[in-house]
Amino acid sequence: VPLVESGGGSVQAGGSLRLSCAVSGYTYSRYCLGWFRQAPGKAPEGVALISSDGTRMYADSVKGRFTISLDSAKNTLYLQMNTLKPEDTAMYYCAARATSLSCSFMRLSSTNYWGQGTQVAVSS
Repeated sequence: VPLVESGGGSVQAGGSLRLSCAVSGYTYSRYCLGWFRQAPGKAPEGVALISSDGTRMYADSVKGRFTISLDSAKNTLYLQMNTLKPEDTAMYYCAARATSLSCSFMRLSSTNYWGQGTQVAVSS
């Protein structure tokens, strides 16, 4: 299941970016899709996820600023990031997992399906 991210870049604080993750060959009816990030010298962090039943979950640090969405027709996962802060600087990865259980960052992080990552840099 190839996952291909795009949309990263460099912006000033307060700016916006939209990340995209093309999900090909993923035909499971029950799934968990999401975004993680890892800043230099820090542990990976779950950012946002969406499950097949429409449930969305966000890290406290991004609530109210980031929005995750899925365009099923295009098989594309998005992460709209607004009011970006320097602490949002990281490599962002999308992840996918078929699951019949509830979706969580912990459960999604154990997947074998990851994108290659896209860099986001926010300057102050």
